[in-house]
Amino acid sequence: MPIYEYRATGKGCKYCRDRFEIRQSIDAKPLTECPKCQAPVRKLVSRFRACVSETPDEVVETERKIRDHEEEGRWSHAAELADKTGLEDRARENYKKAGYEM
Repeated sequence: MPIYEYRATGKGCKYCRDRFEIRQSIDAKPLTECPKCQAPVRKLVSRFRACVSETPDEVVETERKIRDHEEEGRWSHAAELADKTGLEDRARENYKKAGYEM
């Protein structure tokens, strides 16, 4: 089951004032109040990280594709591919070169 984060929208107890986590079914309705003090809460957008495993050959091929895009000046394509493979700094540089403000 996914873990969701919530925080009190106003005054709350020590549990909900900063934020708290709760496991919920993906189909469950979001909480509207703290389970401990019943203060109003809202669901937060949480950061997450996904890991994609690649074989050494796939890593080399991905690197070649990114380099080809960069050499052709296709910065947004290079950035998107770098971003998908976890090369955050390289993706950020290419997004900037493509004209995106970061």
